[in-house]
Amino acid sequence: MAAAQLAADFTTARAHQNIDGIERLDGIDEIRDRIRLLVRDVRDEVLALAPGGAQSEASMRAARPQDDALLDRGVRMRTLYLDSVRNSPATVTYAKWLTERGGEVRTAPSLPVRLTIMDRRIAIVPVDDENSSAGALVLTGTGTLTALCALFDTIWMRATPLGTPSRERDADGLNSQERAALLLLGQGLTDEAVAKRLGVSPRTARRIAADLMELLGARSRFQAGCRAVAQGWLSGDLC
Repeated sequence: MAAAQLAADFTTARAHQNIDGIERLDGIDEIRDRIRLLVRDVRDEVLALAPGGAQSEASMRAARPQDDALLDRGVRMRTLYLDSVRNSPATVTYAKWLTERGGEVRTAPSLPVRLTIMDRRIAIVPVDDENSSAGALVLTGTGTLTALCALFDTIWMRATPLGTPSRERDADGLNSQERAALLLLGQGLTDEAVAKRLGVSPRTARRIAADLMELLGARSRFQAGCRAVAQGWLSGDLC
C-alpha cells in the first residue's frame, strides 16, 4: 500500500505540475537526445520501471547499445518489468542478456508509471502514460527524487527476480497477478484499465476477474468486493 500511495501522490503532483525542479521535453527526438546526454554523466546507478508488458523490438534494439555502455562502465542497473513479460520470449531474452552482463532484473504484477532514475538525482517520466513519445519530464527536485526512489525501492523489494517463478499462491490462494488485479478492481478500474496495468489483454483481465469471482463464490463484482473485504483480502468500505 505504501507504493500505491507514493504513486498516487506523484500522479497528482504531475497532473498539476506543482513539482519543483521540472523541465519538459517535447517529442521523441528531444527525449532521446536528452537521455543520451544524461546517460553519459551517470556514475553509479540506473533504476527503471518498465510497464506496458512485452517490450517492442525497436525499443530493445535502441536501448541495447546504451545499456551495454553503462554496464561496461560498471554502472549498477536495476530494471523492473511486469510479470506478464515472462510470456514474451523476446523480452525475456533481452532481460537475460542484461543479467548476464551484470544487470539486475525483477518483475512485479503491476507498475504505476514508466520511470528512469539516474544516480538518484535525476528522474525522467513521460508526460502521457499512453504515449511515451509525446513528451517527458526531467525531474531534479530533492523531494520528488526522494519519493520516486522510495517508490522504486518499495516495489523492488516485493518483486520477483527473473528466473524465479512468479505465480506461487499466497495464504489466500491468490498468485501475485490475481492479488494485483483484485486491488485494481477494488479501486474501480475497468477491465481495460486493469489489462493495461498488468500488461495483459482485456480478455485475460476479464478471465482473471471471473476466476476471482469464482474463488470468492460471488455472483457479481459488487458481491466479490464485499466478500474480499470481509475475508481481509481488501481494506476499505466497498459495501
